Amino acid sequence: MWGCGAFWGARAPSQLQRWLLPASRRRRRPAAASFSASAEPSRVQALVYGHHGDPAKVVELKNLELAAVGGSDVHVKMLAAPINPSDINMIQGNYGLLPQLPAVGGNEGVGQVVAVGSHVTGVKPGDWVIPANAGLGTWQTEAVFSEDALIGVPRDIPLQSAATLGVNPCTAYRMLMDFEQLRPGDSVIQNASNSGVGQAVIQIAAALGLRTINVVRDRPDIQKLMDRLKNLGADHVVTEEELRKPEMKNFFKNVPQPRLALNCVGGKSSTELLRHLAPGGTMVTYGGMAKQPVVASVSLLIFKDLKLRGFWMSQWKKDHNPGKWMMAPLPRVTQEASAYCGSDRPL
Repeated sequence: MWGCGAFWGARAPSQLQRWLLPASRRRRRPAAASFSASAEPSRVQALVYGHHGDPAKVVELKNLELAAVGGSDVHVKMLAAPINPSDINMIQGNYGLLPQLPAVGGNEGVGQVVAVGSHVTGVKPGDWVIPANAGLGTWQTEAVFSEDALIGVPRDIPLQSAATLGVNPCTAYRMLMDFEQLRPGDSVIQNASNSGVGQAVIQIAAALGLRTINVVRDRPDIQKLMDRLKNLGADHVVTEEELRKPEMKNFFKNVPQPRLALNCVGGKSSTELLRHLAPGGTMVTYGGMAKQPVVASVSLLIFKDLKLRGFWMSQWKKDHNPGKWMMAPLPRVTQEASAYCGSDRPL
């Protein structure tokens, strides 16, 4: 499945995480502090921010009025919603897409249709739905959305997978599809390989017959992480430190140099990805977790003709007709990845 730390983990969840736990995992609260949608069907709870800043300081749990269901609207009960870095960036005010304030947080999640308007034809009560685009505001118990803001998904996939289907797997799929014409046996190198996108890259690449070289930060339980990624389909897992060693030259005598690098970190990590790219290869940057610039040497650009590109899933959706990617599911591979990412061909 596509992992998301907001749902589970060894550490006790923060207050924000507790609010977003799936209903089956929330602790029951005393009646005086609880909220029952059935008792007060016109009111819902939501995590709202009225101005940008530190999420721990600006996000508040509030009671909101549930809007009436219009002819093209869908009443949705949210089942689960993750916390993504983009959610935090949006609340802080430093993301590429900012909703009008006050706003309900959350770009991803899965909900169950409760009721539909008279003109709605694409979904029915009981169906599961996810947001079609970022900024919908999924951190609320129930909401009324327009039909065109939602995409129906199968109910036979894990709840957490459905809640995280729209961003990370789609980002992984599009980056593997759009920048290099990769063939079975080709290699892809990526950093932040244990991230949500990284794990999706591993699984989708394996389904496509691509080899993955997965870079992670060193840690005391590194072997446990390596085993977990290899169980997902990773061919090779190396640490940032190992990638910098001269011995990596011997590694690439037996493994094809990657034609595609996927960078979510920036700084020295991205420089190392570039250093190991095949001539004419492409590095795609989709994140900057190190908060450091991408540095490329002049010699790599000139003598290896490397290409630097960027990718943002929200922009991809804006640039493509919704009919291209809001389609019926294709035959599945890796369980959850399908046509929700604009599949050009069955995996």
